[in-house]
Amino acid sequence: MTLLEEVLINHSKGPIAILDSEIPIGNYIPLDLSVFNRDLEAFDISNPSVCQEYIDKVLKNDSFSIAYGGYLERRNLYIKSPGFAVKGEEERNIHLGIDFWAKAGTKVIAPLAGVVHSFKNNAVSGDYGPTIILRHELDGVQFYTLYGHLSIESLQGLYKNKEFRAGEAMATLGDTPVNVNYAPHLHFQIIQDLGSFTGDYPGVCAQKDLQGYQKNCPDPNLLLKITPPYIG
Repeated sequence: MTLLEEVLINHSKGPIAILDSEIPIGNYIPLDLSVFNRDLEAFDISNPSVCQEYIDKVLKNDSFSIAYGGYLERRNLYIKSPGFAVKGEEERNIHLGIDFWAKAGTKVIAPLAGVVHSFKNNAVSGDYGPTIILRHELDGVQFYTLYGHLSIESLQGLYKNKEFRAGEAMATLGDTPVNVNYAPHLHFQIIQDLGSFTGDYPGVCAQKDLQGYQKNCPDPNLLLKITPPYIG
């Protein structure tokens, strides 16, 4: 276990909300969008409307508000997006963060105090759309959190080093045209070393690169503690 992973685990004893704080953590339900989910054989989830249809089906069947999951999940979600399956290169299809699928306009909550490192509208189809990266320091360890697929309005009024308190609403989710061809959701990723990236960082990798990315991007649930048995 890395020092960052230890810091994330020890930061809180219970779950931390990442979307609208009025939505109870108990209203989050795990969602499997992996290539191993047989239920997806009847759905082309690379189509945002079809993907939303499947998500709505999962939420409605169990009366939940937010579907989440995807850390290190191998997906077919990206097969129609440029840049994920470049000819002659290994396909990038392993997801490096957790996605939280909810309605466009849903508030995004800062899970811990931080300052704005950078922000950008990554408007290429299949990318993040509007994106914010925060810088944090816990117990002397510096790291970053990335929030992708936001609304355009989320970037207004931002500036480098703007502070956000833990639990403060910092953005809202974008709709499909704004988040560049995905059903509305938040991509949340923890990054130890951001390198030279500004307003962007890979959220999906190929199998050959997984070891390095997994070390640099630990499981966000170590911080959020949403996956059972943490749900109370």
